[in-house]
Amino acid sequence: MSAQATSTQAVPLSQPLYGASLGQAASRFFKKYATFTGRASRSEFWWWFLISTVVSIVISLLSNIGGGMFSVDANGGFALGPGYWVTVSLSTIWFLATIVPWLALAWRRLHDANKAGPFYFLGLIPIVGGIILLVLFLLPSDPQGARFDR
Repeated sequence: MSAQATSTQAVPLSQPLYGASLGQAASRFFKKYATFTGRASRSEFWWWFLISTVVSIVISLLSNIGGGMFSVDANGGFALGPGYWVTVSLSTIWFLATIVPWLALAWRRLHDANKAGPFYFLGLIPIVGGIILLVLFLLPSDPQGARFDR
């Protein structure tokens, strides 16, 4: 048995997995699909963020391969290109498949920093909200965040 398998088995899903690998983070992301209780380590959060970003870039590249977002029509104006529909379809599927677990992961990441999950709504503040959330997501783990465990 590998050391990676041992470390995964040693940490139950109800606890954050510090030092998670990319594969472990992806697995835990989907296994804890709608779990808003508990905590998520920085590695779990940021590995998933990387995966999500890469998938979004791949979807954009498929748009360009599929003919681009826009094309020029016979009158010289712009029309929606075939890549537009590829991008919209794939982006919608990706969004719907990951929105709930993304919110749950962000909620748990805030818990690990000993912040209440509703702090996520600070992201709705125009301009500065995203910056505030970024700072909160970057905070180190706080042992007092265990109060959010079941």
